[in-house]
Amino acid sequence: MSKNNFYITTSIAYTNASPHIGFALELIQADVIARYHRSLGENVWFLTGTDEHGKKIVKAADKAGKDVVDFTNDISIKFNELTKVLNISNDDFIRTTDSKRHWPTVEKIWKQLLEQGDIYKHKYKGLYCVGCEAFVKEKDLIDGNCPNHQQKPEEIEEENYFFKLSKYSDKVKELIEKDEIKIIPENRKNEILSFINQGVEDISCSRSKENLKWGIPVPGDEDQIVYIWFEALTNYLSALESSGKEEFWPADMHCIGKDIFRFHVLLWPAILLAIKKELPKNIFVHGYITSNGEKMSKSLGNVIDPFELVKKYGLDPVRYFLLREFSSTEDGDFTYEKFEERYNSDLANGLGNLISRVLKLLETVKVENGSNLSSNIEKTKENYKKAVLDLKFNEALTAIWSLITDCDKYIENVKPWEDSQNKKEEIASLVKAIEEIEILLRPFLPETSEKILKKLKENKSEPLFPRI
Repeated sequence: MSKNNFYITTSIAYTNASPHIGFALELIQADVIARYHRSLGENVWFLTGTDEHGKKIVKAADKAGKDVVDFTNDISIKFNELTKVLNISNDDFIRTTDSKRHWPTVEKIWKQLLEQGDIYKHKYKGLYCVGCEAFVKEKDLIDGNCPNHQQKPEEIEEENYFFKLSKYSDKVKELIEKDEIKIIPENRKNEILSFINQGVEDISCSRSKENLKWGIPVPGDEDQIVYIWFEALTNYLSALESSGKEEFWPADMHCIGKDIFRFHVLLWPAILLAIKKELPKNIFVHGYITSNGEKMSKSLGNVIDPFELVKKYGLDPVRYFLLREFSSTEDGDFTYEKFEERYNSDLANGLGNLISRVLKLLETVKVENGSNLSSNIEKTKENYKKAVLDLKFNEALTAIWSLITDCDKYIENVKPWEDSQNKKEEIASLVKAIEEIEILLRPFLPETSEKILKKLKENKSEPLFPRI
């Protein structure tokens, strides 16, 4: 693999419902990372897509009164549309129902694992949560319900194929401890190590066709369907292999939500160890977005639709709020009041106002070079770079906005609207700062960045962000 390659993925979105703001957050965070690494001159390949098999999707299709194929097509199209609406720079979009692109890799891996004895058949009785599409332990239930979905799991007894997860768990643990698979943030690393220390059992990697018809048939056994998690994780490889992009493996960054991180940091590395593939370098785990302090759900009527949000406020204000309002690895709460407050204070009164002020000053003089704000710019760039590489997007934006504040203070102090011998250099220094702000904003607010460039060229001082 070329040292200049950088492969980044989101998780693949589950198509049981239309896109929500939580996945929009994941897409935007991954997009910032991808755009930043492109700005470093790296050859980036950015993958996202949809996870379309499983019992939960069949139930959702039935409830909607649709054929499951039509249902998943419709939802997958919406997720693909979301990447366009959010200005996501992904290079590829993979679907697990794609029998030409995804299935061959799944089948190849299955046959290899079966051949080398890492998959075996076993009769099993356990509790299955349809919401998680996973077997759950009784000790993990709260009042008999799955803690993630507040529903009682089904008791299932069937003969399935099992993957020897226990055979590889110690090696996975060792790699995580050494940060050879780096998990961000640190508390998620500690959480998975604690989980492994409690003992890891082999995992079911197929379901009986009687109980699940919607999925990839097990090679050589038409009565079984490959377990959704076992085949969904393979998308990170199947997308590359079907595009002739194998040189991008291993993944430099998997971006995922905290609800699915165990599959990514335990099961996925174990599969890769078993098939003798290099392991992902970094796994970045973000938190949930709540709405007015409550978990989003359709029954509560508090689900935030990212399409409607962009339609109402504009693309970059949505990107800015999701990246700036809360820590990239912790839960964050969305309210329209917070959104509008952040929009007016940071975008309208902050960035937008500074651009307008400097462009008005530019109408009075022709400038060349100015270096009065050089030390402020260098400090900002230093803080910004560290924050982006640490995946602390809110801190990177805070660094940019500190430079905006510095510029505002500079304007108040030197009063460049007054005639003085230093007027040209003072205004030139502000223009230089804005040019640097525009560059730093590119991974975060690409549309705004382009608008700033255009305004500087045309010297138009109309508001960038009209106040709400």
